[in-house]
Amino acid sequence: MHARPEAWILSIGNELLVGRIVNTNASWLARRLTFMGFNVSRIITIPDSIDDIVLEVRRGLGKVRVIITTGGLGPTHDDVTLEGIAKALNKNLILNSEAYEMIKEFYNRRNMPLTRERIKMAYMPEGARALRNPIGSAPGCIIEVDSTIIVSLPGVPREMEAIFEEEVKSILEIIAPKISIVECSLKTRGIPESSIAPFLEHIAKSHSNVYVKSHPLGFELDKPILELRVLVSATSEDTAKGIARSIMEDIIREVLKLGGSTSSEYCV
Repeated sequence: MHARPEAWILSIGNELLVGRIVNTNASWLARRLTFMGFNVSRIITIPDSIDDIVLEVRRGLGKVRVIITTGGLGPTHDDVTLEGIAKALNKNLILNSEAYEMIKEFYNRRNMPLTRERIKMAYMPEGARALRNPIGSAPGCIIEVDSTIIVSLPGVPREMEAIFEEEVKSILEIIAPKISIVECSLKTRGIPESSIAPFLEHIAKSHSNVYVKSHPLGFELDKPILELRVLVSATSEDTAKGIARSIMEDIIREVLKLGGSTSSEYCV
């Protein structure tokens, strides 16, 4: 693929690690960032632990262009994401005036008092900017240090998505590469994954701007079903689509030659 700015997704929460919550946030963000032109090279899940947050943030600081965290911005004692980020950056955790006004407005509209736990959500690393949450109470947070932009979003999927779309997207678009990403998908029947693997390897080696992957949906030998995905990056959408369609045609010919059949082809 073309050289693209690197992005990490840091999912924070004990509930993810014990299997109580499915991590849909990571998959949503990964797809969103990929189609914006970022190279998502890590999706890391860690507990609600300040030490773990410090470790992972420092590991990416100055090396990764964007780190997006989800979870741990709420009012409870185990919501420690921003405390961990502040420690990782060697910054003080302070009452952010923007975040405080957002939280005050949220609870005033509902005739609810500003308790210590609610005000806790307004504490952010020194130098950070609050991101308005149009759905819930906890603001998001953004700060840039050592060429790394760190964005912290709530763990509630609807809130995370809303803040990303309304606040974060426009910020990241400024640093996103000016390329277009096109993804095509194809289902095949009747050929094992091991049979098509050499041809897919040939495609990958022949095109530096193409990512191709097979996903088995059935058994390897007993009525095998595969989903084949092709991801193409190019300087324009038309060019990317042209390359993707050409590769898909090559794959279909190879599948038919191997005695299989194809269906459910689409490109986005």
